[in-house]
Amino acid sequence: MEQRPNYITPAGYAVLRAEYDRLFGTERPALVETIAWAAGNGDRSENGDYIYGRKRLREIDRRLGWLSKRMKAAKVVDPARAEDRTRVWFGATVTIADEDDNERVLTLVGDDEAEAGAGRIGWNAPIARALRGATVGDLRRVLLPAGEKEYEVIAIAYPAA
Repeated sequence: MEQRPNYITPAGYAVLRAEYDRLFGTERPALVETIAWAAGNGDRSENGDYIYGRKRLREIDRRLGWLSKRMKAAKVVDPARAEDRTRVWFGATVTIADEDDNERVLTLVGDDEAEAGAGRIGWNAPIARALRGATVGDLRRVLLPAGEKEYEVIAIAYPAA
């Protein structure tokens, strides 16, 4: 099964890398040290430091594995270097308006860096898929859980190079 590329901005990749480095370089070694100390205290079956430490170590290792896979699949795309700035592509900040003239500003980012509350929408979200390739003035229909909505693209912006 071919995995689709994990598009991500340079800032988003830096966040993933920083979390990986923090877990691998700081938290995991400190936890291993605590587990070794707790194991030396005798009976492990009732040793809270040991039991919790092992559980937390499994969580960290699982997260490190996930981060490693995501970074390996990552295709870093710098939106500041977009060639066609007249259309909505990865990294674009788009102002859209619905039928009631309610405006929203969205930035299309990688799925790993999406945060809807901050206006960062994952590249594969339904609204992002509908907006791909749109130009100012285009109308796009989006099928959302609340029903179908139509949006007009008001403005498109990309970060400065």
